[in-house]
Amino acid sequence: MGANTRPFKEAVYSELARLGKAMGSPRRLELLDLLSQGPKSVEVLARETQQSIANVSQHLQTLLEARLVKFYKRGNYSMYRLSDERVLDLLLKVEEVGEWLYRAIETERESWIHPLDSSRPLSAEELDTLVKDPDVVVLDVRPRDEYEFDHIPGAWSVPLEELEQKMAELPRDKQIVAYCRGRYCLFAAEAVQILRRHGYRAIRVEQGVREWRRSMSVSRGGL
Repeated sequence: MGANTRPFKEAVYSELARLGKAMGSPRRLELLDLLSQGPKSVEVLARETQQSIANVSQHLQTLLEARLVKFYKRGNYSMYRLSDERVLDLLLKVEEVGEWLYRAIETERESWIHPLDSSRPLSAEELDTLVKDPDVVVLDVRPRDEYEFDHIPGAWSVPLEELEQKMAELPRDKQIVAYCRGRYCLFAAEAVQILRRHGYRAIRVEQGVREWRRSMSVSRGGL
């Protein structure tokens, strides 16, 4: 027998387990998902997740200690963002494996989206072709700060809450393609429902900006 490697194993896997502990909360996973769209203040995160500021702050402290997020000040606001692109990679992989393991995720997702829009959504690859089409308008229906942080080139920013009041600005002779935060976001499905009700030709993209960028990077040999 060689040297006792148990202390080494305990030390290494204890460090790795910090990730599991930090991500082992539905609330913290949702916070990471929101932060994958761009930096946000504690107040915005509390409003988005319908939690108290105190509760959100506790969850953020756990994520901060695990080094999954970073903190900075913007004026009087405490701002948080993902600590690195690799955290986004991890989050996307957790979602991918989770859907592979647990059918209930897709069942729940479809039960919410199908009543809003039962048509087949576009894939990220199909969107990449359509963004170059002059007869297509790509609509980003996320909050404007997320659009400003990152968006699909050429997309128009029309947050869902402003859609009905700004609908007259949308061309009726073009195909409208709406996207939002990704597979666990209902904004695009709601937008398509509203647009169709007003006579527009509209379809949604299932993925968001983060998935679209990775899909394009892979297809072009970037990853």
